[in-house]
Amino acid sequence: MPLKYEDCDVKDLGVLVSDMLLELVRHNDSLPLKDGQLTRFHSRAPPGISISDYLNRLITHASLTPPLLLSMVYYIDRLCALYPVFTISSLTVHRFLIAAATVAAKGLSDSFWTNNTYARVGGVTTRELALLELEFLEKMQWRIVPKPEVLRDYYKSLVERGEGYVMEKEDDDNDTNDDTNDDISTPVTSSSGKGKESEEPVKEVDMTER
Repeated sequence: MPLKYEDCDVKDLGVLVSDMLLELVRHNDSLPLKDGQLTRFHSRAPPGISISDYLNRLITHASLTPPLLLSMVYYIDRLCALYPVFTISSLTVHRFLIAAATVAAKGLSDSFWTNNTYARVGGVTTRELALLELEFLEKMQWRIVPKPEVLRDYYKSLVERGEGYVMEKEDDDNDTNDDTNDDISTPVTSSSGKGKESEEPVKEVDMTER
């Protein structure tokens, strides 16, 4: 994996994130659910789509970039710290992901889709997504923009724990990227307006039954 998270293949990063999520889910699903620990992110039963397939769906159809994916990982730690009853489990992970993707895109990108598109991609209604988004922002205390060094730390940690992935050596990176040092300020994503409506057909996934 490249030293800079901005240069990594988003699908490779998606594999690392989904593997990490699976570990969290396995651990938290083994713990008993106590009364009063249900949140807006809980489903009645685990959705029929796997975590890896769902995350890949968001990456593909919601145009997630490496900075957005890493921000979503950062949100897990921050949300769990600020909202102790919340945990990543098979009942919460899917709704967390679509809410986190929506919030990250709007908070970090100059260009993002409409809520109607995110809802269709995520398999929830537009109304439910709006409620999830508001709940997410309130529990996060509206602080949703992580520092670049925080994202670098999360990226490094994901690569180190991922099976079959290693970080390239710094000397190799310097040799191949000497001509990129002039770029002082690169936006997280390209700027081309906001609130876009996706024209690409998206296969339906349904998570509305709770």
